[in-house]
Amino acid sequence: MPETYIARSTAIAARMLGDEMMIMSALNSTFFTLNEVATVIWQAADGRTSLSEIVQRRVCQEFEIEPEIARRDAEQFVNQLSEHGILLVSDRPIEQPKPQASETQ
Repeated sequence: MPETYIARSTAIAARMLGDEMMIMSALNSTFFTLNEVATVIWQAADGRTSLSEIVQRRVCQEFEIEPEIARRDAEQFVNQLSEHGILLVSDRPIEQPKPQASETQ
């Protein structure tokens, strides 16, 4: 099974509020509020780290969750955000372009 690599789109605005990340698509103004687990995945989405590594090294270690459940939930989350153009998905590492939208943490 091939690896999945994820990267944050540059066509977004994002801000951390407490333990949650608020993200808005600059393309269609779709707004998302990410919970703590989704925020960990979002922050780790550097385009160079595979989704399976993010789940294993970050999600499963920081939260008490079974690896198979964490992987399935992470894939659903990534699919949902990629459908809105907020996350980029590839089967190989993704070269990140320079940011065009603001991201404040």
